[in-house]
Order: sequence, then structure tokens, then C-alpha cells
Amino acid sequence: MTGSFSVRELRSDDRSLLLAATLGNLNWQEARFTEQEILERSEFRHYLDVRFDRGDFGWVAEDDGVAVGAAWALFLPHDDAGYGFVDERTPEVSVWVSAGHRRMGIGRALLQRLRATASSRQIATLSLSVEPDNHARNLYLSEGYIPVAGREDDGVMVKHSHTCEAHI
Repeated sequence: MTGSFSVRELRSDDRSLLLAATLGNLNWQEARFTEQEILERSEFRHYLDVRFDRGDFGWVAEDDGVAVGAAWALFLPHDDAGYGFVDERTPEVSVWVSAGHRRMGIGRALLQRLRATASSRQIATLSLSVEPDNHARNLYLSEGYIPVAGREDDGVMVKHSHTCEAHI
């Protein structure tokens, strides 16, 4: 990474970070939701529920010990599917970088760590969802994510295993 940033694995005690990250992701353009809504609404709350025992994984970028970015992948069940849900074998990716740390390679580095982890675990596909106007969409495209046919309006994208080789 650039500068003094470091990357560590996501931990079970990072729930408050995931709350802040999910809030940032949902409010990427303007304030639309509150922390309370994320905690109360199931379509948002599951993004805070990392379960390492089901195979979930993630990474956190830190600057002098302060989290400035996170990327995590969740194996959500069909009955509690996320916005980028493809199937139960495909973890859904979320990526967040704090506003003051964007365009520094942090998001790319975190995505690449997710890709390397997926590759080492022989995970066939990663999925995500991104709103069409979100500038992060260009990052996902440049990292090999492709729109899912028929789900373009939902912003669903996938990265298949043949493009999941580790390049860190």
C-alpha cells in the first residue's frame, strides 16, 4: 500500500467498523440512512454479521492504527440475501474507504486481498452490487468484475475464479 497504511485481517470485534462502513456505503452520495436503520433493517443488518465459521472473510486498512478502509465477503443465505446475492456458494463483497483516504489505492489493495483469499480457498466467484453512478464501479470493472446479465439495473457484478488469481 501507499504511505503508512497497513492491512490486517478482519476480526470478530470489528462490528462497529462494519456499521460505520455500511453506513458510508449506503450514504455514499448523500445521507439517506441512519445507524439505527442499519441495525433495525434486515436488508442492511446482515452486512454487520460476519461469521467466520461459515467462511466469511475480510481485510481492514489502517493508518496509524485507525481503520480507514474495509473489505469483507459474506456467504449470505438465500432467505437473507444481500443486494449482490448470486447464490449461497458465492460470497457477497462490501468495500468501504473513508472519504479522506480515497484515490490512494486502498480500495484496490483491499479488493486484491479479497481476491487472493478467495483464490486460496478455491472460491469460484465473488459478487457485489454497486449503484450505477457510484465512482467505485470503475474500480470494480478495472479489477475484473463484470455485470451480471439481467441484473444490470441492480448493479450486480461478479468476478469469476478464472480471474481470481492473486496479484498482490
